[in-house]
Amino acid sequence: MPALSSTMTEGKIVEWLKKPGDRVERGESVLVVESDKADMDVESFNEGFLAAVLMPAGGTAPVGETIGLIVESEAEIAEVQAKAPAAPAAAAAPAAAAPAPAAPTPAPAAATPAPVAPVPAPAATAPAPAPVAVARADGRLVATPRARKLALQLGVDLAGVRGSGPHGRIQAEDVERAGGQPVSVPRVAEGSAPAAVAASANGNGAAAPAAPAGQAFGAPGETVPFNTLQQAVNRNMVASLQVPCFRVGYTITTDKLDAFYKSVKAKGVTMTALLAKAVGVVLARHPQVNAATTDAGMAYPAAVNVAVAVAMEDGGLITPVLASADRTDIYSLARNWADLVERARAKQLKPEEYSTGTFTLSNLGMFGVDRFDAILPPGTGAILAVAASRPTVVALKDGAIAVKRQMQVNLTCDHRVVYGAHAAAFLKDLAQLIETAPESLAL
Repeated sequence: MPALSSTMTEGKIVEWLKKPGDRVERGESVLVVESDKADMDVESFNEGFLAAVLMPAGGTAPVGETIGLIVESEAEIAEVQAKAPAAPAAAAAPAAAAPAPAAPTPAPAAATPAPVAPVPAPAATAPAPAPVAVARADGRLVATPRARKLALQLGVDLAGVRGSGPHGRIQAEDVERAGGQPVSVPRVAEGSAPAAVAASANGNGAAAPAAPAGQAFGAPGETVPFNTLQQAVNRNMVASLQVPCFRVGYTITTDKLDAFYKSVKAKGVTMTALLAKAVGVVLARHPQVNAATTDAGMAYPAAVNVAVAVAMEDGGLITPVLASADRTDIYSLARNWADLVERARAKQLKPEEYSTGTFTLSNLGMFGVDRFDAILPPGTGAILAVAASRPTVVALKDGAIAVKRQMQVNLTCDHRVVYGAHAAAFLKDLAQLIETAPESLAL
């Protein structure tokens, strides 16, 4: 199994793309595994025939455990199946009951068949009748785990559902529409992400969804187990308690930024891209705020990679990374962001696309939030919380009264790396850029 995450210890098997008896080529995708942040195809290290599945879809397994057997010839299939241990049942507990953890499967004694690349998997949270499998001709999964779960619950045949995700991937809302149910997680205009904290900070973008997206809903009185993404977020949040943090706030006038945004919006530039670009440019001038603590000391990254927090429809958060945000032109940055959000929704991000951020941006402006503090992600030195921009009565330097659009930003810092003077200087320069020369972001 390829390394999906440096801290990943187990994973859930989403779907087997091959069934016992099927021909398997070296390097061909055999199954899909849900890691902490993404669905990953697992490729075969050997060619031959899939003889046995030792862990069914919906089950969990630690990294390195054998979950299937591949043999060289069809003649060996029957012999291996007779000797292979029975596959444990996938998680079949009803939704209202806490599912029992899947029992680990002992490795078979026979050494002849080659094991399928070991697969990780988290707590078994999926319902467990036979999973609905929808695949393209190339065998790749085209329905999200939540979409398959809803299809089972609503009795929807995924083969007849038109997917609205990237490359036709079926999303949860597609299944809800097909089943005649109200769509609980509508898209938002910015980035087409469900509740992506990537929406406009100034109210010029999409309106906030009626229901909070990115949340795993349960029935009243029900206990809903954490999924793998939520478990990963939980671990990171607990780890953040060990970091000595402090917070610094700043009020930024956004009139010029709003005007510039209107001039480039038609070209596909979002407010998120503008904010990420502005943060990237200022971070390049303040490398201390882009640094992080390591066991060896303070690490200064070679690039400015701005991660932006996005809420996922199945619950939890993920932070797609805009690499080299300070050096990438605003139009490319906007296109990159749209692509990242689409693939984040489909759980198709590569590990380096969500784990290489050097600074994090969290934007709740789309919900009209006027201020909030963000929790520092592990491995970084600072995170910026951006609230909504709104009309405010302010006193000008000459004593006159005027109405200006202003937003509150709060910077959370690791005090082992960033001191108060560093944070204040960074916020002052960010405010100066946004208030006086936002058009320079397009240069």
